[in-house]
Amino acid sequence: MKNRTVLLLLVLCCVGSPLVSQQKNVIFILADDLGWADTTLYGYTDLYQTPNLERLAKRGMLFNRAYSNSPLCSPTRASVLTGQLPDRHGSVSPAHHLKEERLQPVVPNKGPVSQKAIAVKTANRLDTRFPTLGQQLKGAGYATGHFGKWHLGREPYSPLEHGFDVDIPHWPGSGPGGWFVAPWTFPNFKSNLPKEHIEDRMAEEAIAWMASQADQKPFYLNFWQFSVHAPFDAKKSLVDYYRTKIDPESAQRSPTYAAMVHSLDDAIGALLDYVDAADIADDTIIIFASDNGGNAYNGIRETDMEGNEYVTAPTSGGPLRGGKATMFEGGIRIPCIVVWPGLVEPGSVSDEVIQSSDFYPTLHAQLGVQIPKDHVVDGIDISPALLGGKLNRDAIFTYFPVRTKIPDWLPPSMSVHQGAWKLIRLFHEGEDGKHEYLLYNLEEDIGETRNLAKSHPEVVKRLDRLMEERLKASRAVRPKANPAFDPAKYRPELRGIAPNGLKIVKERES
Repeated sequence: MKNRTVLLLLVLCCVGSPLVSQQKNVIFILADDLGWADTTLYGYTDLYQTPNLERLAKRGMLFNRAYSNSPLCSPTRASVLTGQLPDRHGSVSPAHHLKEERLQPVVPNKGPVSQKAIAVKTANRLDTRFPTLGQQLKGAGYATGHFGKWHLGREPYSPLEHGFDVDIPHWPGSGPGGWFVAPWTFPNFKSNLPKEHIEDRMAEEAIAWMASQADQKPFYLNFWQFSVHAPFDAKKSLVDYYRTKIDPESAQRSPTYAAMVHSLDDAIGALLDYVDAADIADDTIIIFASDNGGNAYNGIRETDMEGNEYVTAPTSGGPLRGGKATMFEGGIRIPCIVVWPGLVEPGSVSDEVIQSSDFYPTLHAQLGVQIPKDHVVDGIDISPALLGGKLNRDAIFTYFPVRTKIPDWLPPSMSVHQGAWKLIRLFHEGEDGKHEYLLYNLEEDIGETRNLAKSHPEVVKRLDRLMEERLKASRAVRPKANPAFDPAKYRPELRGIAPNGLKIVKERES
């Protein structure tokens, strides 16, 4: 313990002299749409089983307050690779599978008459001018491989143009090629076995690639899982197993989704088994996170043990409010584990607030890789937290200037977390084009049930000033007040406040 205290003091006091973990391998596991309450790590599920994530947590540090950079996937993925927040890199929503190519966000001059604010149109490619983690670590002598989901653009913006030597299955889409269980519809990647699961295959491919790097040079592996994104599809044997575990009164009551979480966890277990068998655990950093919160809004058609059909949301983020695509905690608070031999104490837990963009500067600092001087980084080096200490951080920001038609959300927005407080700005949703605000004390109200904006105007003013300073610093493209807005056409029920029915996603033909 004394030695760890000395190391922590060195990190905190000797600015510019970080503890360098050069030549360690890096495995970055990024789940897709896996919510904070979708694992056994935080004690809020009685259905899902994630023993391999628990196994991973015993090797490293579990973060209780980790946040994605966006409540949707592509913006967070871009932030992981660049260290920048979405208001700076310009990817603010996941439209990167579309054929239209746009490298910068834009905001139209006029919007629908029923809307008060004009939403921002996202950049839908990750520009190769960014010095991504792939490019940076490859330049530092690392072998680089990307396995799984990308969703940041097809060629010439694929992983192969962003510094990765290998990209499997080389797919630009938002989800897996058709389904999780083969046959898939990837154009150039076929299953080896009938009904092969994509996560099993991705683990197999990633392990083969890691083995090919043995005794050559350090590697950086992106294992970016397709799970647990739609379409909702899983191994039949696992669905049958979880059907016996369902509590019909629980908000988490989809055996299909539970089976998807199971396969996600199995794939992580396969990677850990390889790391142990290859005797490289002491030389390998493993980061696990999700790109945003869980999907609480699509509908899955299920069958209970008596053969009765019912429709349920894939998951619930309770006790957090909301889910994927919302600015509530359920949309942006994520599960996160960092395993770092020689730096992180196994089995430790941190309550420090971190964001996905922090991994970029942390990896650069600890691996001794220089960030280009002309590349602005918004994330911070979280090494002090990894050593069990405190971070010198005032606030974190989440920028989401787009619309999502789901029960808990709609308006273009931005949030700031500072201490116990969280303020959400709804752009131009107030009277006469002014902003509207939601203020929560997360220490007293983790479920964000009480808006304190009117009773704490001084807190609103202070936190809103921080957001304004942030937007000016990043030169963000912002939502505009809509000059075509017609109050007579305004539909407050589409503000996302009132619940609506679940929309069943496409189902697989038997």
